[in-house]
Amino acid sequence: MQQGFDSNRFRQALGAFTTGVTIVTTVDAAGKPVGVTANSFNSVSLAPPMVLWSLARTSTNIDAFLAARHFAVHILASHQQGLATRFSQKGTDRFAGLQVGSGIEGIALLDGCAARFECRTAFQYEGGDHVIFVGEVLSFEHCENEPLVFKRGRFTLAVGKTPTSAGAATSLAAAADGAFGEDFLLYLLGRAYHQIHHRMKPEIERRTLGDAEYLALTLLGVRDGRSIDELDALLAYTGTRITHRVAERLGDLGYVAFDGSDAGPQRLLLTAAGRRTVVELLAVAEAASTDAEQNLDPSESLVLRQLLAKIVEASNPGIPHPWQV
Repeated sequence: MQQGFDSNRFRQALGAFTTGVTIVTTVDAAGKPVGVTANSFNSVSLAPPMVLWSLARTSTNIDAFLAARHFAVHILASHQQGLATRFSQKGTDRFAGLQVGSGIEGIALLDGCAARFECRTAFQYEGGDHVIFVGEVLSFEHCENEPLVFKRGRFTLAVGKTPTSAGAATSLAAAADGAFGEDFLLYLLGRAYHQIHHRMKPEIERRTLGDAEYLALTLLGVRDGRSIDELDALLAYTGTRITHRVAERLGDLGYVAFDGSDAGPQRLLLTAAGRRTVVELLAVAEAASTDAEQNLDPSESLVLRQLLAKIVEASNPGIPHPWQV
């Protein structure tokens, strides 16, 4: 290596390139299955169909792959991060407990992948501290599962980029004119919330609940036995206040009972009717959310939640989370 070359910074720079994650399998001389995690996979040729991947010379499995006449490459799906971790660990039976199929020469085949290629070893090349394996694809299959992705030293998800809308192109001009554009974050968050909540309104009103009563019930569904002051503190940021009148209203409806303790603040406890109502409203909320996400694939839905959680944390003025208090 040339003098002054920083291998750590070089690795970090390479991490800027987003790759898929694969598991490559074969069998050793004794017919025992061998498998490793690799993100050095790439296509070489369409005619003939050929792919390549590389393995470190220091790998304990290098001899098996050097001697192998065939191997299989599995492009992992987004839900298979556990498999990627398992096949990168040393000193374990990586196939223990797994349901595997059998491919060419008895090579283990993993199910549920985004794609899978069974290959004949065509060439092996010296690649510095790695050996590059080129395989001719003999058979393959794929499905619509979203692929697992590796970027900057961590697993992530691949999400399709939404085409720019005609309105988004006018956002900068709108800002220059002192107007809100249609990609303004607060507008998007607010409109999404109100449109989803609008779907739930009839069910909330059918139970003669106001907004304050509904929100108080949802918090009691997260954790029962909160005081009026605790409920009020959790909802203060919404502008909705939980008062004694709200608590009495829930009691009159038969949704809550009061602990009647003289030692501390009075606490609200869900009755059987209250618990049933919370479950029913949760089902309505889930249905409304599912409809709202109908144009998202599972990885986009997960990323949406992760991004919204980051926004909540970044903008939080100190409000406790209802699941933590």
